[in-house]
Amino acid sequence: MNKFLSSAAVAVVMMAGLSAAHAADVKEVQMLHWWTSGGEAAALNVLKQDLSKEGFAWKDVPVAGGGGDAAMTALKAMVAAGTYPTASQMLGYTVLDYAQAGVMGDLTETAKKEGWDKSVPAALQKFSVYDGKWVAAPVNVHSVNWLWINKAVMDKIGGTQPKTFDELIALLDKAKAAGVIPLALGGQNWQEATMFDSIVLSTGGPEFYKKAFNDLDEESLKSDTMKKSFDNLATIIKYVDPNFSGRDWNLATAMVIKGDALVQVMGDWAKGEFVAAKKTPDTDFLCYRFPGTDGSVVYNSDMFGMFNVPDDRKAAQVALATATPTLSKSFQSAFNVVKGSVPARTDVPDTDFDACGKKGIADLKAANEGGTLFGSLAQGYGAPPAIANAYKDVVSKFVHGQIKTSDEAVKQLVQAIDDAR
Repeated sequence: MNKFLSSAAVAVVMMAGLSAAHAADVKEVQMLHWWTSGGEAAALNVLKQDLSKEGFAWKDVPVAGGGGDAAMTALKAMVAAGTYPTASQMLGYTVLDYAQAGVMGDLTETAKKEGWDKSVPAALQKFSVYDGKWVAAPVNVHSVNWLWINKAVMDKIGGTQPKTFDELIALLDKAKAAGVIPLALGGQNWQEATMFDSIVLSTGGPEFYKKAFNDLDEESLKSDTMKKSFDNLATIIKYVDPNFSGRDWNLATAMVIKGDALVQVMGDWAKGEFVAAKKTPDTDFLCYRFPGTDGSVVYNSDMFGMFNVPDDRKAAQVALATATPTLSKSFQSAFNVVKGSVPARTDVPDTDFDACGKKGIADLKAANEGGTLFGSLAQGYGAPPAIANAYKDVVSKFVHGQIKTSDEAVKQLVQAIDDAR
């Protein structure tokens, strides 16, 4: 086992080994995931209840950490030890890495039976199908280019929806003048890079974002537009509170929910926290696209990666797969209403979704049809993990003052991505 694995990862491997030893005797679904916040746990409970009705016990293997890095370290340890979970929450390129390594299971029979190729968007199939075989089941589609705003604070300061980056800064100035923390942020590299995804899209536009963060075009990465994006990051980061470093994302969301802060720039999993707190869109909170990004969606998708487990454990995988992205429209609706995301299949009605959910579904459809649906680099859908990690590292160093200028940030970003290719 890798000597750098954490004690938590070792504990996960031991837990998984105990579970696998009993799997032949118990109809059990063992799930590795990082859904540990209140809203995420509530969404996961929808899945547990569905599987319980099918006669499957649930074996939780939670690894805290909103970006999933700790969970993926634990998964690496489990795979190395041969103690595969029934499934693991995974992001795009990580699924493909394990598929290439030959350890993923084959869900193609189930996929054909349920017509996944017709109902799951092509952008998601790129990551859930490998060498013609379905190896993962998409659960949802998240988008990251959102603002989440406390409505009472917004009303108090007389704020209105910002349509441009400059208008956003003016709004943050109003909050600061009123004695409210303008911007809630957790100083973790994935949170900072997730916000920077939106800033780059806002600064450069859709075509620039695609070239820089999906195509990895070097001219775009080292351009004046990227420098301007870092300038804008330097501007907005001045509005966070001094205690932001290391803060978990859901604690930043809680600051907005409580009215201690005005706004959070975060993916729509943040909405799950508002839902869990019994808050209502347009009454308690507001959801806007990050200024300058309307018409585009920067996405990620939680996928359940299925591993090549022994035959006596495959029934649990089939039950999990058919309960989630395709067979049950009711599950897709119930799960994503709670999670804050939108369905991973395109034929689920928006009837049960709130105002933010309806907007998310409509935005996804428009972006998918209009060619403005882009993989989030910060969230593992823009480029392979090594490149995404290099990106997050440079952005975080800039935020925390280890890189002093935008010129230097651009140089280090280009170099880091080149080294990681």
